[in-house]
Amino acid sequence: MDYKEIANKIMPDLGYKTKDFRYQTWYVNKLTRRSIGPKFKAGGWKWHVLLNPSKYIDWGKISIYLQIADSQISDINWRVNVQFALILWNSKKPTQYFSRQMYHRFNAEEPKRGFDWNYHEFYDHNNRTLSLIESSSCNITVLVRVLEDSKIDGYVGLKNPGVKNTLLNSVIQSLFYIKYLRRAVYQIPIESDKSAKSIASALQRVFIKLNTSDSKVEATELSKFFGWDVFCINNGREMIRTIQDDLENKMKNTKADGTISKLFIGTMKTYIKCVNIDYEFLQVNNYYDIQLNFKGCKTLDDAFMKYIQEETLQDDNKYYTIDYGLQIAKKNVIFESFPPVLHIYIDQFEYDVQNSFIINHLDKFPAKIDLQKYLSPDVDRSKSYKYLLHGILVQDTLSQNKYSALLRPEMNRGWVLFDDDKVTPVSLEYNHEDILKYKVVYMLVYIRESDIDEILSSIIPKDMPKSLLEEENAARERRIKELTEGHQYMQVWIVTEKIIKNHKGIGLFNIDDTTHWPLSKIHKFKVLKKETYSDFKKMVSEKFKIPINQIRFWAFTYRPNIGIRIIGIHEFINDHFLDLTMKKIKNNMVHFRELRLYMEIMEMPMIMQISPIIIFLKYFNPDTQSLENLGKIYFQDKNTVDNIYPTLCKRKQFSPNTPLDVYVDFRTCFCGSCIQYTAILCIISIKSNHSV
Repeated sequence: MDYKEIANKIMPDLGYKTKDFRYQTWYVNKLTRRSIGPKFKAGGWKWHVLLNPSKYIDWGKISIYLQIADSQISDINWRVNVQFALILWNSKKPTQYFSRQMYHRFNAEEPKRGFDWNYHEFYDHNNRTLSLIESSSCNITVLVRVLEDSKIDGYVGLKNPGVKNTLLNSVIQSLFYIKYLRRAVYQIPIESDKSAKSIASALQRVFIKLNTSDSKVEATELSKFFGWDVFCINNGREMIRTIQDDLENKMKNTKADGTISKLFIGTMKTYIKCVNIDYEFLQVNNYYDIQLNFKGCKTLDDAFMKYIQEETLQDDNKYYTIDYGLQIAKKNVIFESFPPVLHIYIDQFEYDVQNSFIINHLDKFPAKIDLQKYLSPDVDRSKSYKYLLHGILVQDTLSQNKYSALLRPEMNRGWVLFDDDKVTPVSLEYNHEDILKYKVVYMLVYIRESDIDEILSSIIPKDMPKSLLEEENAARERRIKELTEGHQYMQVWIVTEKIIKNHKGIGLFNIDDTTHWPLSKIHKFKVLKKETYSDFKKMVSEKFKIPINQIRFWAFTYRPNIGIRIIGIHEFINDHFLDLTMKKIKNNMVHFRELRLYMEIMEMPMIMQISPIIIFLKYFNPDTQSLENLGKIYFQDKNTVDNIYPTLCKRKQFSPNTPLDVYVDFRTCFCGSCIQYTAILCIISIKSNHSV
């Protein structure tokens, strides 16, 4: 089997020299078990494939990563540029396979990269005579191209905020690489405190991180200024105008005053002449962008000509005059000027009665365009109106909330695809159809050719605010220190019963809900990985002044759209658990970067508990539609719900015969496969017509 030929077929040529090419095939006999493949070398680095299936069958997902396997790397600033492909195939019929490929710059903060796969993809028989998986086993082949230092060094992505809508990330990247704007944003006076007080101050911080970071950046501070709309808004035009308005306001009376109008504002003239009466109307307006309708148009030129062609206002679209009422009129729109940076929005959706929408595909977009022909005859034409394509924002047709940005940060270099935290060099000339497959163009960014040098001139350290630069450098040093210590230490978070008691929402506790319980309330410990669980328990016992035999820990896990729940992986601490290292314990819990534990205080020493079941109780008030925590109770598995009704009533100070509804919110068992539940969260409520 010629793996180089397969690699050339699966992985597009990015135009960069290959330092090394290697492949490794791993026969996996249990896809449902977390495991690590054999090590192999590529480009002088050690690698392995990491298999991480979901612990919950109903999720139907499995994660497969390529990971750096060198555990001891002395230089914390290491990085290696890699293009790789993961191929799952059936050993009985190798021509049946499923593959995915990507480019990634591996570094200390991001030492692994891969994909989430759906189990049903492996069993799909639509295009295969055999499924890829037989008896939970299959082959995984990884193809690795180690590349010379890539031209995209210095470009970083933005983390997905945990939602499907990624429009904001694409908008940020498109604005960031208009360097004249970036320099002006840096000139806005810095807020006095470290928290962002406006869109402008949040954008400053995001820009600084993108300017100085080697790994993906969060835009959380900026997203909060759009409220919940940022998760559902699909109007990039509205989002960019909101940002521009805020920047324009914050730039007043500063060195950056006038930047927004200089970069983005053009003028157009609207002329209306009534057909049956002697009435004319003429108005010149500013515009920040142009929205073109592509119905019946095949090219950008067609859409521009359609925009400026004469239109007859008649029937339901007559022109209203104050003195003569509704009139048939001729309307003409012509451009008086174009801005240095031109945003062109593509009207993607055409609505009709039969179909909810039709996507207007823009099949071709010129790399260079002369806009002079769309100008008013009175405009001075001695100035050049030639524009170069700088950016393309695209929308995924399979998931209409998914956006990405194709940009040319430097016009003399290649195109770069920014897809959230994935940054990939691409070639529009050679891979046009592959790149835009299942995508529609949402916005085009053109820059006047004569202004390129000024608008895209490089940012140097003195252009950046000193205070923010020092703040980010300090944060970077902390991250480097954490990464350096990460070989020896690990983070352990402990959530106490007090925090559990005060959680008012669904589930036992939501560790991401920092509104009611900020992370500062959670106890954090830096623990040696080689430290035993026994030593850790002793330390916690001394810290909280609680007898060690009254403490046991539960591990948090996350379930989509539900919140943080408890699973009973380590609820009973047997002797063999006490001798395990903290690293080994954490390796069994892959849900979070740190080890997150709930510390239960036993009402009696653990040795006196014989297979108890713990029930966490909440009371639902049907009138206020609110939840109240009622603590926990223990009972044996032979007890029935009727046995604990008196206790439930007593907790809420109801009379013993009060009729109650009891709902099971979640339940979990020790081994994950038996029917013996050891932790249950119940919600009780007085019987009523209300629903929980």
